Amino acid sequence: MNKCNLLVAVCASALLASPAAFAKTLVFCSEGSPENFYPGINTTGTSFDGNEPIYNRIVEFDRGSTQVVPGLAETWTISPDGTTYTFNLRKGVKWHTASKSFKPTRDFNADDILFSIERQWKEDHPYFKVTSPNHSYFGDMALPKLLKSVEKIDDYTIKITLNQPEAPFLADLAMPFAAIQSKEYADAMLKAGTPEKIDQDPIGTGPFYLVQYQKDAVIRYKAFPQYWGGKAKIDDLVYSITPDSSVRWAKLQKGECDVMPYPNPADIDAIRKDPNVTVLEQPGLNVGYLAFNTQKKPFDDVRVRKALSMAINKKAIIDAVYLSTGIAAKNPIPPSMWSYNDDVKDDPYDPEAAKKLLAEAGFPNGLDTDLWAMPVQRPYNPNAKRIAELMQADLAKIGVKAEIKSFEWGEYRKRLQAGEHQMGMYGWTGDNGDPDNFLHTLLGCASASGSGSNIAKFCYKPFDDLVVKAKTVSDQAERAKLYAEAQVVFKEQAPWYTIAHAVQLKPVSKRVIDFKLSPFGRHSFYGVDVKD
Repeated sequence: MNKCNLLVAVCASALLASPAAFAKTLVFCSEGSPENFYPGINTTGTSFDGNEPIYNRIVEFDRGSTQVVPGLAETWTISPDGTTYTFNLRKGVKWHTASKSFKPTRDFNADDILFSIERQWKEDHPYFKVTSPNHSYFGDMALPKLLKSVEKIDDYTIKITLNQPEAPFLADLAMPFAAIQSKEYADAMLKAGTPEKIDQDPIGTGPFYLVQYQKDAVIRYKAFPQYWGGKAKIDDLVYSITPDSSVRWAKLQKGECDVMPYPNPADIDAIRKDPNVTVLEQPGLNVGYLAFNTQKKPFDDVRVRKALSMAINKKAIIDAVYLSTGIAAKNPIPPSMWSYNDDVKDDPYDPEAAKKLLAEAGFPNGLDTDLWAMPVQRPYNPNAKRIAELMQADLAKIGVKAEIKSFEWGEYRKRLQAGEHQMGMYGWTGDNGDPDNFLHTLLGCASASGSGSNIAKFCYKPFDDLVVKAKTVSDQAERAKLYAEAQVVFKEQAPWYTIAHAVQLKPVSKRVIDFKLSPFGRHSFYGVDVKD
């Protein structure tokens, strides 16, 4: 072959290769594996992040904010009494075709919304127990009692009627648990005898479809060309599952990943000095805490809870573990959230007073307890093992012998929610920008039984009456007064030892364009671009 022909051949092969050669790839160094691909039964940010690219909801949160915007519903109306929501659905929305088990024959419609709600609501629904019957969010927000009816008016109109007004309801529908799945796919898999496939080999209407998932290694997604909002700017989205924060930082330095969550506070100074990295930051909508199991002795006695709260040196924990990334928590909601009651006084660090109170409660010689430490790193708890050791040392000074326990993360959550612990570390990042999401979901009676998110098993009527009433009031100023009062009751009853609120820090490669921090600590890559 002469030089001229060789050149033509090279040019031709380059043209053929160009779509792949110029594909834009973004790598996210996620910190863990999703539990599954069904958001309705998940409660961790890790699982929500894994599901986020795949699904849409009726309404969405605008990227980087708590504002509710249209999703699969283009418009909606709310009745004057606040109990009836009518949604006008988007037409022409396509389902992914990536599943090897199923190919959709129709666009998204009202049947899919009915299926996705009833699957979590009705215990006799064929999908209620598939993958897991534990629809934590749906139950913890008391939706089974709140919903009166969900009706399909026609293929593109859904009417939801509530038994009473619910101020945060629209924002609730933008949360991950409310993701919409395909009824047609569900029916086909039920008929085939493999219903679990819709949660393992998922399809959605979201901006990316799932290509490959290898547990503890990688998740690969591709941009969905027919996405109703327009094709994503990046072509390939890769989650490189990297549990160790120092390894995530090393990968970011080497250019092996573009966005990393949950940096080690000790690495922040070095990360800020890297010329190829930008550190995005904002106040976190979160809280880290130690929950006392109020239904187990000795923590059914408020004096014991108060005594232990006064025995732990919060400042020492924050100085040693959070460094510059956390502020002391005294309330169960963060200071950046409306209705935060700054007049509440935190329990003082006072070991002598703690000893006296413990003696009053019938434990003059101290007591034995367990102390559960999270096995994973979170902004609200960067190093649970170290915090547990500091707490253990402080408690020993008042005669409390605490045995530190931990389990694999999925097992840890399951056992905590079942109430096996006496004291357990946990935390929360808000899901919808509403105080209800903390005060009712985490501390209300509705989520205290069974496997709910109220791991303190705290059900105290004066508190519950306030947070339940606040849900039904539409005036935000009136709601804020009720929540401010609830925070006073919370502090008096001490179901948690509140530890810290973390600043959200996100190291991002400078090749990434327009990544926005989520107030909920989630990671969304639709709308994000990368430099070639």
